[in-house]
Amino acid sequence: MIVIRKAEDRGHANYGWLDSYHSFSFANYYDPHHMGFRQLRVINEDRVSGGGGFDAHPHRDMEIITYVVDGALEHRDSTGNNAVIRAGEVQRMSAGMGIAHSEYNHSQTDPVHLLQIWILPDRRGLQPSYEQRHYSEAEKRGNLRLIVSPDDRENALKIHQDVNLYATVLESGESINYPVLENRYAWIQVVKGEIEANDRSLKTGDGAALYEETQLQIKARSSAELLLFDLA
Repeated sequence: MIVIRKAEDRGHANYGWLDSYHSFSFANYYDPHHMGFRQLRVINEDRVSGGGGFDAHPHRDMEIITYVVDGALEHRDSTGNNAVIRAGEVQRMSAGMGIAHSEYNHSQTDPVHLLQIWILPDRRGLQPSYEQRHYSEAEKRGNLRLIVSPDDRENALKIHQDVNLYATVLESGESINYPVLENRYAWIQVVKGEIEANDRSLKTGDGAALYEETQLQIKARSSAELLLFDLA
């Protein structure tokens, strides 16, 4: 079974400097039917205008992944990390027992486009930590590139949860297959373009939850970029 979360049905907030779409309930957007999927709690698609950003704010007991689509985001946190996350780079921050951070558009003029992803950790009270890596388009082209995993295999960022996150870039007509193991679930998030997932059409911003599917076939109907979550 595949349940589609259409882009236009997501929660939406526009503050001028921030234009944000919420796949699941977040901040002032509440929908009891969309509170997350398995351990996946937040997928926000954010566009931050030049010079805009999030002032320092705290988090606890959450695995936070930032996937930059276009532009660059400047990160600072209370553990002393200071970095710029550019398109093609992925950041993993474990909030654990408590961390404060700020995120600003690194440019004063150009917007930054990103996905902010929150995953519930497998235990509370972890020591806060931070990782950041670049995954080239060549690594993702026509291939499911593992970018986050619980055991940091294949140079993936290590997350404190039984979740594997893949990224791929496909040309029109290209297809890839992914076996969904027994008692596993999948979520697809289309970053750009149009695809078919087991013959169901998805476009930019759409998400889809897979239940009791043993095989996932993804075919690009145009140039496309997407994320695939494999969840317990």
